[in-house]
Amino acid sequence: MASPARVAPGRTLSVLQLRRRESRGVPAGWPESVHPVLQQVYAARGVLQPAQVEHRLARMLAPQLLGGMDQAVALLAEAIRDDWSILVAGDYDCDGATGTAVAVRGLRLLGAQRVDYAIPNRFTHGYGLSAAFVASLQPTPQLIVTVDNGVASVAGVAAAKARGIRVIVTDHHLPGEQLPDCDAMVNPNLAGDPFPSKMLAGVGVVFYLLLSLRAVLREQGAFTSAEPDLSSLLDLVALGTVADLVPLDFNNRVLVEAGLQRMRSGRACAGIGALVEVGKRSLATLCASDLGFAVGPRLNAAGRLEDMRLGVECLLTDDVVRARHCAAQLDAINRERRDLQASMVAEAEQMVAGLSDIDAIGVALFEPSWHAGVVGLVASKLKERLHRPVIAFAPASEDDVEHLRGSARSIPGFHVRDALAIIDARQPGLIERFGGHAMAAGLSLKAADYPRFAAAFDAVARELIEPERLQAVLHTDGELPPGAATLELARQLRRAGPWGQAFPEPLFDNLFDCAGWKVMGECHLRLQLRDPRDGAVHDAVMFNAYHGQPPPPRLRAAYELVINDWQGRESPRLLLRHIEAV
Repeated sequence: MASPARVAPGRTLSVLQLRRRESRGVPAGWPESVHPVLQQVYAARGVLQPAQVEHRLARMLAPQLLGGMDQAVALLAEAIRDDWSILVAGDYDCDGATGTAVAVRGLRLLGAQRVDYAIPNRFTHGYGLSAAFVASLQPTPQLIVTVDNGVASVAGVAAAKARGIRVIVTDHHLPGEQLPDCDAMVNPNLAGDPFPSKMLAGVGVVFYLLLSLRAVLREQGAFTSAEPDLSSLLDLVALGTVADLVPLDFNNRVLVEAGLQRMRSGRACAGIGALVEVGKRSLATLCASDLGFAVGPRLNAAGRLEDMRLGVECLLTDDVVRARHCAAQLDAINRERRDLQASMVAEAEQMVAGLSDIDAIGVALFEPSWHAGVVGLVASKLKERLHRPVIAFAPASEDDVEHLRGSARSIPGFHVRDALAIIDARQPGLIERFGGHAMAAGLSLKAADYPRFAAAFDAVARELIEPERLQAVLHTDGELPPGAATLELARQLRRAGPWGQAFPEPLFDNLFDCAGWKVMGECHLRLQLRDPRDGAVHDAVMFNAYHGQPPPPRLRAAYELVINDWQGRESPRLLLRHIEAV
């Protein structure tokens, strides 16, 4: 067991601070039916007029604005016309799985007769279109279309081209210094790309490619009957977008809302319907958080522990019985993932247990027994606890302990992918491969180089992170006025999303007296909270909050106003996210 975390006098971990969001303007033009609280919630997110939440598909950004689209579409149109064998090369996370399903379903709808897919094995092939992955492809396809990967696959694309395979890269990850020599690339994050939104998930990029392809095929007179309805793919687009935690800017909210409406109306594909069912959610009332917490993790579990083909098959089948069978298998894998994650997180927390002081700003953790498919979840949990960037490492596989795979999670203000690029430039060869985003990244390195990397990561974090950034802050929308915590407001807040990354769920904070409480299960709390302003008592719950001590008699709570649906009867409830004694 190893960690660079060290006790250092005078450097104390920050406690969580509540900070209220400020309005970014004055709401205007809202109908009286929109609750004033919701208007203020919107204003704190820069939404001041009703038009800014009109999430109609007609307001989606035009596909033609994406760079590289003409070359990619021309090649795909040729492949469909000449009946090429097309292989969709996906990724082993939820974005990659949904993107793969969108590509396969969409290309078949548009007339491709020979479409298959392949997902790299995390432990055998590594990430993306690697040379090892290309070597494993049998039979040899005529065209590869990558989904949610490829922008960093210089060696993999070269290997494909050496076998005479044409390659189209669709990706959304940030490019490195060298781009692969592919036949076409669609990625809104390429330097100089004119697409106004850089926030598309991988599934969103390939959906846009299919929209452009349909337009060209239409011009070519390829459709002799009804034109294919690509809106049938929007449930998959919504799931992948939410699960990948990309910021929900206006364009992504349009895509997610359209997908959610499709699901609520009973038109979800069989696989999503089965995953919602096994996750004990209701399609009729589904919201973005259900996708993020109930559906996405079950799909992700297959790629973390086993083979993501099971997840893709679940999304591709139109057989309800087959979909339910796949979903049940995914649910079982997810339970195994949760148990493994709990054990690994406990070990990671033990590494820093009792440390009221911690010296490392950029924290690296490594345990030889850890599973490479779960280290990202460990990094995420420790990042929340320490409020500093964390990279968790595990051996690359059971058969390869000489190399490590790491997964990084960051805090606001520290671009972790750029930090890895700085280390790579300063110490060439230390990192074997890396890629990612501002808040999450992945990398590989030699096990013998771990101590040197841990020191380098900490050094870069010290350079780039201002001390005030190490203060954990929970932003709220302020106090709810007396009498405002009603079922009607809870319904409006639920319908008002889609809420998610960079467009957060409404969170309020109020002072309460604890009028009663009890333990649910082993570690959850159910409370009765009295508002001292008017004496109203509110039902509240807080998960994983009981550690043997009663809640304080008077407390300030940060909470979401949600709907408690018990035996078909709805009532408002406070879902507590943080409490502190007053």
